[in-house]
Amino acid sequence: MKAALLEQAGPIENKPLQLREVAEPAPSATQILIKVGACGVCRSNLHMVEGDWLPNTPASFPIIPGHEVVGTISAVGSPVTHLAVGDRVGVQPIWKTCGVCQYCLSGREQLCRQRQITGETLDGGYAEYMLAESAYAYPLPDNLSFEEAAPLFCPGITAYGSVSKAHLTPGQKVAVLGVGGVGHMVIQMAALTGADVYAVTRSAVHQAVAEELGALKSFGPKGSGGSNLSDNAVDAAIVFAPSDASVAEAMRIVKPGGRIVLGVAQNVGLLDIGDERTVVGSVLGNRQQMREVLNLAAAGKLRSVHADFPLAEANEVLGMLKAGKIRARAVLVP
Repeated sequence: MKAALLEQAGPIENKPLQLREVAEPAPSATQILIKVGACGVCRSNLHMVEGDWLPNTPASFPIIPGHEVVGTISAVGSPVTHLAVGDRVGVQPIWKTCGVCQYCLSGREQLCRQRQITGETLDGGYAEYMLAESAYAYPLPDNLSFEEAAPLFCPGITAYGSVSKAHLTPGQKVAVLGVGGVGHMVIQMAALTGADVYAVTRSAVHQAVAEELGALKSFGPKGSGGSNLSDNAVDAAIVFAPSDASVAEAMRIVKPGGRIVLGVAQNVGLLDIGDERTVVGSVLGNRQQMREVLNLAAAGKLRSVHADFPLAEANEVLGMLKAGKIRARAVLVP
């Protein structure tokens, strides 16, 4: 099979991903083999490919990146009975967890310390075929194409988790900082709560995407020129813009007593306890939430804005992402 293989990390400009012929894997007892239909391209893929997370990630070289994967089952392990050859399924970043720790047993499996990550600790979806653990594969709704569905398996579940932690209620105001692959889904999910949604982004293209998807208005960050949100203007902020300045902007615009959800690892700075703001991190979501994301998309309440590219252009697509030239989400198709 063909796969975009990362043999050594390096700048994306040097094209570190190599399209290679590798052996097609075979599923073990609890696994399935997926013929990949599409795989979303995440900024975390770029970080890994360029070596930003070394020495811990990837777990080893060579490795096949890609963690938002959809396709058709082509083989199953012998004990697998709830899925069958020919089923359309998807896989998110959580490839498998231990199933027995306090996090797995309380619906917070994304916090499991033994979790395995698709495309980081095991080969992912930048390939024609990929192995998956059957208990962590999700049947796809019939009315979603592979290209539409792939971004649901990282931006979709990540957005769901962050919006749930914002504790929004109808009539509240929420700002979404960063309107990219995840942010464009956060806007849609936040609007479903009945809250008034505002977008904060420097990009005119992303401002247009935000308003297309339900933001009442888009603003630039303070100091960027044009209009910006006033101090203490919103009840909550959800941050997916990867900069300390975006976190500072969230602190400025959220009311005292409000809530700030961080989906990126940035410096929070000095937290004024007198304002009693709550800052909470958010990563992915559990399996039931993933199913709910798919239900929302199947019902037409959530959609991915995506551009599709052939797998052979993986380096070029990651370069476009690095340069800020992707409107929302890029999807690779083998």
